[in-house]
Amino acid sequence: MLIIYNSLTKQKAPFIPIEPDKVSLYVCGMTVYDYCHVGHARVMVVFDVVARYLRSLGYQVTYVRNITDIDDKIIKRATENGENFKDLTVRFIQAMHEDAKALGVLEPDIEPRATESIPEIIAMLQQLLDNGYAYLTDSGDLCYSVQSFKNYGKLSGKKLEDLRAGERVEVDKSKRHPLDFVLWKPAKPGEPSWDSPWGRGRPGWHIECSAMSTSCLGNHFDIHGGGMDLQFPHHGNEIAQSEGATGETFVNVWMHNGFVRIDDEKMSKSLGNFFTVREVLERYQSEVLRYFILTSHYRSPLNYSDQELDAAKQALSRFYTALRGLANSSEACSDERYSQRFKAAMDDDFNTPEALAVLFNLSHEINKIRDIDNAKAVELASELRRLGGILGLLQADPESYLQEGGNEGSLSVAEIEQLIAERKAAREARRWKLADKIRADLDKNGIVLEDGKQGTIWRRSA
Repeated sequence: MLIIYNSLTKQKAPFIPIEPDKVSLYVCGMTVYDYCHVGHARVMVVFDVVARYLRSLGYQVTYVRNITDIDDKIIKRATENGENFKDLTVRFIQAMHEDAKALGVLEPDIEPRATESIPEIIAMLQQLLDNGYAYLTDSGDLCYSVQSFKNYGKLSGKKLEDLRAGERVEVDKSKRHPLDFVLWKPAKPGEPSWDSPWGRGRPGWHIECSAMSTSCLGNHFDIHGGGMDLQFPHHGNEIAQSEGATGETFVNVWMHNGFVRIDDEKMSKSLGNFFTVREVLERYQSEVLRYFILTSHYRSPLNYSDQELDAAKQALSRFYTALRGLANSSEACSDERYSQRFKAAMDDDFNTPEALAVLFNLSHEINKIRDIDNAKAVELASELRRLGGILGLLQADPESYLQEGGNEGSLSVAEIEQLIAERKAAREARRWKLADKIRADLDKNGIVLEDGKQGTIWRRSA
């Protein structure tokens, strides 16, 4: 049985969906004012794997990942650029989709945008007013009264009097409590705005996700995910808003992935210590970055470094070397040891490091038997591809993967093939020194040759 750690209860528990065989999953997506960095990539990859694994168990998954396309940061960046905010967000939404596709992240089933959800936002705000959870300030802001929600702070595990204003929580003297947060902001000159019962304005950040999630999945759904930094105040505020408006339990299971860290600091744009996905992919194949993300349990910190990415590259090269030359059979592997161990790892709160260890053992056995029992090796290779596919890995052609990824200035495929042909001719002419020199030159350029019965094959070194 699948066991998931619930950030709300602070413990693992068997996952039981609200509807049998169906899972509703919402994940806080990107605020689109810049390129995605590795921290964003982790959110996308982690919950892509969650959705993939749930589907592999037979669940019908409805995966919703929103886009925040209006907020203070977007307006600030558009103003700095001297462009319309829509032009800015459209450009970075396209870039986000390109990055996600490069990382093998499947498209969510639904991808709502805040600017396209204004009617749903206004309807929820009106419900909060009617239910006594919201009020208008003298400055014209519509605010949420945290004191009116009995269990405010239950996700963070802190009492109201112990909490302090967090990121994106504005302080206003007209608020009834310092932690009261803005639900609707009156329009400022030159800023984007929409009509509402409280005048032209725009939504606060927190209400956007409450409205988008419930409008897509209903008032009560199975899993809500996002980065650990969103626990407070964003997700705590979502609970207060949604349950205050609907009177129903908002979410059963809360999942939060850990930070990506550089030099013991969280990777973030605000700290300026981040690498964009595009910068990393200039130096590493996209599957290397995805593999690197999965080498750490999703709730643990992920330490970014070239050394870790190099290790991920070497690991993937070993997998693809094991798959090289073995056909992809549609027949199931008769040895279920690996699939059972893989499932046990993933059932334990999506333990991808342990699942990858199972794949390593499987690839090791393939290498042991490939020259002894080719049919068995083909079965095992097919199982390796199948299990790897649940993680979004090992779906490329092994030959192509092993021969791609050369750095700038490295030998082209045509140049490598020409040198291999010259080496073959030298060997046939018994010019051993020349053949050895060509091999040594290729090795200096990161090209590994493997001579076999079928001739010479090559790959780029990890």
